[in-house]
Amino acid sequence: MRSGSAPAAPAVAPKPGTVRPVSEDVVFRSIVVGTDGSATAQRAVATAARLAKAVGAEVHVVSAHNPLGSAQAVAAAYVVADIIDPTDGGVRDVVDEAVAAVRASGVDAHGHAVVGDPVSALLEVAQRESADLVVVGNRGMHGLKRALGSVPNSISHRAACSVLIVSTDSPD
Repeated sequence: MRSGSAPAAPAVAPKPGTVRPVSEDVVFRSIVVGTDGSATAQRAVATAARLAKAVGAEVHVVSAHNPLGSAQAVAAAYVVADIIDPTDGGVRDVVDEAVAAVRASGVDAHGHAVVGDPVSALLEVAQRESADLVVVGNRGMHGLKRALGSVPNSISHRAACSVLIVSTDSPD
């Protein structure tokens, strides 16, 4: 402590459910969230929307579609990139529904239907949109899927920004 300066006030956690006013030093301006349309993914999207509203950030909703399957898509990535429509498999509908839900909460939202695996899709959009935060659900963080690799685990190791893994095991 410098001479003549007052001691710093202790940090006090806000009461649950309260939102602090947005200040100029807000960390999150762009939030990317992944969804596959499942109930657990909807919880992650809702969490991203609440956080974005609290800090004044925009949300980018991402859903990936891999019509060929992982191994085939990797092998044929350069060949098929120009001929596969990312709206196949209802991905565009999933994205549009999630974007509508985020906008209904009063947050600016953008949708991204991406051809590819979920991890690459999320990381690509996060980089392109200069995201400060990627939000994913914790599905796949337990049991055999955890050992084989999960989207949240891979994102947490590879993202160039902060990552929030939302507990989606039970309704909030």
